Amino acid sequence: MIKVSNLSKKIGDVQALDDLSFTAEDGKITGLLGPNGAGKTTCLRTVFGLLKADTGKAEINGIDVAKSPIQAKQELGLFPDPFGLYERLTPREYISFFAELSGLNRQQAKEATSQVIHKLHLADIADRRCKGFSQGQRMKTALAQAIVHEPGNIILDEPTRGLDVMSTRVLRDLLQDLKTQGHCILFSSHVMQEVAALCDQVIVMANGKVVAKGSPDELCQQTGKASLEDAFIQLIGTDEGIAA
Repeated sequence: MIKVSNLSKKIGDVQALDDLSFTAEDGKITGLLGPNGAGKTTCLRTVFGLLKADTGKAEINGIDVAKSPIQAKQELGLFPDPFGLYERLTPREYISFFAELSGLNRQQAKEATSQVIHKLHLADIADRRCKGFSQGQRMKTALAQAIVHEPGNIILDEPTRGLDVMSTRVLRDLLQDLKTQGHCILFSSHVMQEVAALCDQVIVMANGKVVAKGSPDELCQQTGKASLEDAFIQLIGTDEGIAA
């Protein structure tokens, strides 16, 4: 479980997070939805420990990220930009490297890498260099790196950005599988169809604050709108949300 309590973070003159609080539960997919500049990425980076909050705290399975960053990160998997893979490495080398960074010893990393390669059906490319991989191959390799150490919680920042239709569908199926296995999944997106199709809970953000939360259906009922996009625009109070 990921719990954010009264997070505030100022970057320069901008109040990126403003007393932000929410909980993402195990066995559910929680989406952060908001226009550009709402604070979604700042929130995720703070949860992962890449940024330090000015006030408030983020907890991973009860572990304070600021006080115990290494322990907290072992409970987290971060889905990276799949286009940022180390192209000179094979998926096996890449995944194993990050498994050791996540606290596994060399033998454990080797075994865990083999398991996740089998789980994500990567055997046919596992020992090829990543250079020249398709979008789908890159996406699967990136996801394998995020889950190789079997974290209970997974964070994704706009995970389908740059992916083609088939790769996006594969990723959605994989996230549903991880949810079924009991993982807590937290991701940001500006794609309404993606949020509506995947999320059990949506956190609508604007100006670093939570302006609404609930399932896609609950947000539509709350606003009296037929679609999540229309509900979203009403909740944030501006048409800027369409382009966010």
